[in-house]
Amino acid sequence: MAVAPSAQPLPRPLSTAVAGWPLRLVPLLTAHLVVALVSLVAIGGATRVMEAGLACPDWPLCYGVLWPGQQWNLQVFLEWFHRLDAFLVGVALLLLFALSLRFRARFPGWLPWSSGLALVLVAVQGGLGALTVLSQLAAPTVTLHLATALSLVLLLSAMHQGLACAEVQVADADASALPRWWPSLPVLAALLFGAQCLLGGAMASRWAADLCLQAGEGCRWLLLHRQGAYPAAVAVLLLAAGSVALPAGHRRLQGLAFAAAALVLVQVALGVFTLRLQLAVPAVTVAHQLTAALLVGVLGGLWGLSFPSPSVPTRLEVAHG
Repeated sequence: MAVAPSAQPLPRPLSTAVAGWPLRLVPLLTAHLVVALVSLVAIGGATRVMEAGLACPDWPLCYGVLWPGQQWNLQVFLEWFHRLDAFLVGVALLLLFALSLRFRARFPGWLPWSSGLALVLVAVQGGLGALTVLSQLAAPTVTLHLATALSLVLLLSAMHQGLACAEVQVADADASALPRWWPSLPVLAALLFGAQCLLGGAMASRWAADLCLQAGEGCRWLLLHRQGAYPAAVAVLLLAAGSVALPAGHRRLQGLAFAAAALVLVQVALGVFTLRLQLAVPAVTVAHQLTAALLVGVLGGLWGLSFPSPSVPTRLEVAHG
């Protein structure tokens, strides 16, 4: 007996949970990339402090092999692991760029461009890493290497929080109603603190602090770094103070602003301890650079949250047959 058309089962709609996997994967990937990049900066700082920058004398291999078992020691491990982390970051950024292109209709229009820029930066970072080894740790190259790494931290953190901001705007159209004076504050703080990081990188790559404390040479770099700390710290503290005046509904912005203020205070304290200890405790010096990378990440997140993104659908419409 034939089944009446009205009794025929309707086609089963595509599961929203299955269809929306890129919307979950991409923010998760950007979050992991921020952590990996901050770790990369910290490991790079440990590599410099432990004088392991040339522990692997060739590039991209280490003593001509992927796994330098016969030459294994702490310095070789630091340099080898630094390169491994950079390679994994590059692979993850390639995946992020591919996903942002394939599913660009589901994300803000800036995501493919930002992912592409991050991919270019990581390629530049790899080239600078090779040049750092081949140039025998030339100071300008080492400083540019650090600058590119911190730029990646800033960019990926802004992208991650920007994706979160886009979701909030879809759920609440009033969530992006920030005062006009606010967006300039995280930009100013990020630029001033980034310049301070570059001064620190230039000083560290020349071993200027060690020379100044031990022989009274190269002190101008140390002085510039200390003077640059004042405007950077004031900008971050002003950012935290300004967040108090934000309208309701911006708790994430306020939380990140206060986290930035706390980190800048920790950073200043670590800088003072580093000099008082005359750079004799590597853990304190590495913590100083790790805190700087964390602060750059927080400022990048504030940057990403402070600029509204075009609304994008967070759920796929289900077509019923």
